[in-house]
Amino acid sequence: MVKKLFNMILHVVLWCIIGAVILFGLPRLVTGILSHPKEYSTEAVPVDKVAIVFGAGLQRDGTPSPILQDRVGTAVRLYFAGKVQKLLMSGDNRFVDYNEPGSMKEYAISLGVPAEDIVLDYAGRRTYDTCYRAKAIFGLDEAILVTQGYHLPRALFTCAGLGLNVTGVKSDMRVYDTHGQLIRQARELAATTVALWQVWISHPLPVLGDPEPIFPGEQPTNQ
Repeated sequence: MVKKLFNMILHVVLWCIIGAVILFGLPRLVTGILSHPKEYSTEAVPVDKVAIVFGAGLQRDGTPSPILQDRVGTAVRLYFAGKVQKLLMSGDNRFVDYNEPGSMKEYAISLGVPAEDIVLDYAGRRTYDTCYRAKAIFGLDEAILVTQGYHLPRALFTCAGLGLNVTGVKSDMRVYDTHGQLIRQARELAATTVALWQVWISHPLPVLGDPEPIFPGEQPTNQ
């Protein structure tokens, strides 16, 4: 009786593991395959008008986290290499004392980018929102996406699924802490599954507003 119960529990556990692999692993595999041809180095990426930089958290003093510093730093390298004309900094600003885009702008300016070539998206609360608003609010049809390698496949998949012609550049400029990377990778598995659901099925509306085209004469249309 005990052996039979043990075997039953073992089978349930195994099927749960298989289900989890399919639920979370398959979306990660799909986005990785679809995005791989669109990933480039800073030097090889085709010239475009705008680089989109995704928010990634602030430190206690309000400055960009190390991961966010690398995203901004990589975008700045693209700018000075003549790969892009403008930088779209997209992040969270739901709270008065938490301003990702503003902090990203200050950091980019400290690296030499003129303020007039930096555009801020204060409602980029998640990757889906950033991609959606890039087209619907800022009038972009194409862009270079800048983020770390663990996040880039989902970002490329999401933006492409929302109608943007995108390429991507990894912003891994340093070795990140192992524990933090494991957490981020695990979180990315779930987030990628959600991304497939949002792009293919649910189509949620982010915070929108009046159009703010980055380039004169290019009027965005809400999706």
